Amino acid sequence: MSYSILLVDDSLPMRSVIKRTLTAAGYGKSEIFEAANGKEALKLMKDSWIDIIMTDFNMPVMNGLEFIKAVKKEEMSKDIPVVVISTEGNESRIKEFMDCGAAGFITKPFTAESIRDLIVNILGEADYEEDFDGSDDDFDF
Repeated sequence: MSYSILLVDDSLPMRSVIKRTLTAAGYGKSEIFEAANGKEALKLMKDSWIDIIMTDFNMPVMNGLEFIKAVKKEEMSKDIPVVVISTEGNESRIKEFMDCGAAGFITKPFTAESIRDLIVNILGEADYEEDFDGSDDDFDF
């Protein structure tokens, strides 16, 4: 099964890493949308079906926390799970994300398995591509 995944990160190289990690995790057939900040992502969401959002915290224009609040405020998007992928993994920051409605948190660096496990935890089991073997030997970002 594939999903519509929205990646929100101001770093193009990081979005590329996350896309490669999603492929390694068995989500290579998913439709992946990209936005460089929260404002751009909100605009994109008006025209696209999104199953799950993965966002960074530190971004210009609208940071990840502001973005989560905006997503959860809108009737059309309030039920879309939002996962924060960030280096800011201290306990109080994670609590702040979760209190605003984040469905999960992944600390950078991350692995294909940690991404897959979180998506499965949030969206349920999917039919993974055959090349995912659960090992992180080749992917550790």
